[in-house]
Amino acid sequence: MKKCRRCAKSATLHITEIQDGKAVAVHLCNSCAQEYLDEEAEQVSSAPPEDVSAKLEELMSEDADTDTRCTNCNISFGEFREQGRLGCPTCFEEFRVDLMPLLENIHESATHMGKRPKRSPAQTVDQARLIQIRQRLEDAIDREDYEQAASLRDEIAEIEKTLRPAIQSESDADAAD
Repeated sequence: MKKCRRCAKSATLHITEIQDGKAVAVHLCNSCAQEYLDEEAEQVSSAPPEDVSAKLEELMSEDADTDTRCTNCNISFGEFREQGRLGCPTCFEEFRVDLMPLLENIHESATHMGKRPKRSPAQTVDQARLIQIRQRLEDAIDREDYEQAASLRDEIAEIEKTLRPAIQSESDADAAD
């Protein structure tokens, strides 16, 4: 969650300015954004600042009207942006379209690059690969590329076949304890 450039509040408005040919990101809270836009309006044009404030309020109210809500916990994406926390695991799926660019912006990637459990690293790698292939399978089906979907389905079956004995032996070991 980005902080306001002028104060310590959470930023709700993100502006990219071009200064000397370079893009500069400006993150502001609601109150600082209005002041900032008022200052910019006075410098750039002779338009009255009330006009800029009215447009800003109009844009913010449009965002509030179209804010989607989680079907499970009823939190809105705007509330998530303010709090910095999702309400439940369903929120990840509900807000996937909005979250992916946000995660890529913050972490420079949307795939997990951290540590993996030491317990069964080979199985964990295979499970991660399975998740990626299943996503590619869904994409292929959406694009109606059924040849690729069939090959991905076969690849998934092979990986699952190798995972089943590992999962079975692991559950037998747990039962013996």
